[in-house]
Amino acid sequence: MGEKATATGVATGAAGQPSPSTGGVSRAQADHRRRLAVVIACSILAAASLIALVMVGLPDTVGSKAWNYTLDRLSRHAVAIVVVAVAVGVSTVLFQTVTGNRILTPALMGFDSLYLLIQTMLIFFMVPRDAAIIGGLASGGLTGFLSQTAIMVVASTALYLWLLGGRRTDIHLLLLVGVVFGVFFRSISSFFQRLLDPAAYLQLQDVMFASFRGVQLDVLIGCGVIVVLGLVVVALLGRRLDVMLLGRDPAIALGVNHRQVTIIILVVVSFLVSASTALIGPVMFFGLIVANAAYALLGTTLHRFTLPVASLLGVIALAGGEMILGTLGVESALSIVIEFVGGLLFLFLLLSNRAR
Repeated sequence: MGEKATATGVATGAAGQPSPSTGGVSRAQADHRRRLAVVIACSILAAASLIALVMVGLPDTVGSKAWNYTLDRLSRHAVAIVVVAVAVGVSTVLFQTVTGNRILTPALMGFDSLYLLIQTMLIFFMVPRDAAIIGGLASGGLTGFLSQTAIMVVASTALYLWLLGGRRTDIHLLLLVGVVFGVFFRSISSFFQRLLDPAAYLQLQDVMFASFRGVQLDVLIGCGVIVVLGLVVVALLGRRLDVMLLGRDPAIALGVNHRQVTIIILVVVSFLVSASTALIGPVMFFGLIVANAAYALLGTTLHRFTLPVASLLGVIALAGGEMILGTLGVESALSIVIEFVGGLLFLFLLLSNRAR
């Protein structure tokens, strides 16, 4: 069904379109081989970026305590990059599939704003009473990670079921309500941030920007499990994802339960975004960058290509960025660079009228 879906022009460049080509190889076959080459090349670059990130950070004395400690820390760092890249890349591509628009990201649903509100309220109400508790909830720890993820998932799922529970699937209303809630959460966060004392506000600033530093092993495992389960659900949906690119009525005509698949995708997106945000913090425009880069490289929106390539490009960007900025001594600025580049890309897509 995915090949039939893309034949309409919604998912461009699908395999299976018979068009003559020189040398006895159809254009569809040539496009398929080119996309496989892109996947392989991205895989090699992603692996090279991770290896380089680990090797650059290791001390010279092999086998020493410092070397073992650094290797353990950098290994967790590399795994965290892979987990976050997969979560953000897959969730953004799926979200754009449901909404039918390449300029939209799950950040529009207010995940980042809700995360910031949770951190602000925790620090405002709990720092004066029990610093140990806030250290476990706001800064790290499996309990804090699961609590924050659960709050964001429950809130987003309740919103989906409330707005999409009827017979008609109104994605535009969902997006509008998500934007309104995002503004509302940010307003509350801003109000309470003004009431914080300087020391508490400095502690809040540590979690306001995405960072891979100090990722705990149990938290990383928990996030990895959530991401793997989300990928299993995506795999079970199979080519119905490609059919969803056609829109509601054509998908229903082809035998897909559009409302059910839409809700499943949105719930998977909420789990992936919530887990990655709770792990490292908000990365609003990162998914927009890797998803649109994957579309541009592949020349298609078929999910069997775009999902892995978007994830691999995320690994390349995060690992390469961390390595370069770490060499310059400004590794904490990666999230700022991502937001800056993502903001420029957002404006470019908006002004060039290329969003679909």
